[in-house]
Amino acid sequence: MVIKNFVRGLSALSLALVPLLSAPAAQAAPVAEVTTLADAVGLVKVTEEDRTGYTRTKFKHWNSGDDAGDGCNTRNEVLIAEAVVAPTVEAGCKLTGGTWTSYYDGQEVTSAGSLDIDHMVALAEAWDSGASAWSAARREAYANDQGADVSLVAVTARSNRQKSDQDPADWMPPSPEAQCRYVGEWVATKLRWGLTADDRELEALKVYAEGPCEDTIVRYTPVA
Repeated sequence: MVIKNFVRGLSALSLALVPLLSAPAAQAAPVAEVTTLADAVGLVKVTEEDRTGYTRTKFKHWNSGDDAGDGCNTRNEVLIAEAVVAPTVEAGCKLTGGTWTSYYDGQEVTSAGSLDIDHMVALAEAWDSGASAWSAARREAYANDQGADVSLVAVTARSNRQKSDQDPADWMPPSPEAQCRYVGEWVATKLRWGLTADDRELEALKVYAEGPCEDTIVRYTPVA
């Protein structure tokens, strides 16, 4: 009797262990990386850029944002998050009041309608740098990325239009105080999403990394 009970116990234990043994290992969460700007620039892969086939419609935005139940799209969620004086959120996520600082040009803005939400690495530049090979779902995730504070930024419409889809070889924020922050956030975004750089872009980044921005720290968490 004792032997039978022992055998039954082993059988039950074996059955209990089957799901544990057969279940796939949980995927480890991406680890946040912290490094110097110079080292971060060295991690960006270099390739030629190709804009063949690009249209903005291939990056769905703005979607329902991080909180699908708040009635606000990604644009308005970013505006609420980045306000230095919080706006009033009315029905339909209409924003009234509030104050923002556009760090590209140092301007204080008191009307949400005067702000653009800039993709740190513009959609066209992302396409050139690797996003052309992504799925539509990954491009939508990129275009609405609130998982990193640096991916989307509220700035004056004027500064955003001046920047357009240019990389740091051709455009930098007009405010000198903003330039090291900008380069750091640009590189962080490229590394977060595994995007590449062309030769001119990389050389421009190195000028800042080895010169006026050598003390800049880059923080990023790779997207799986």
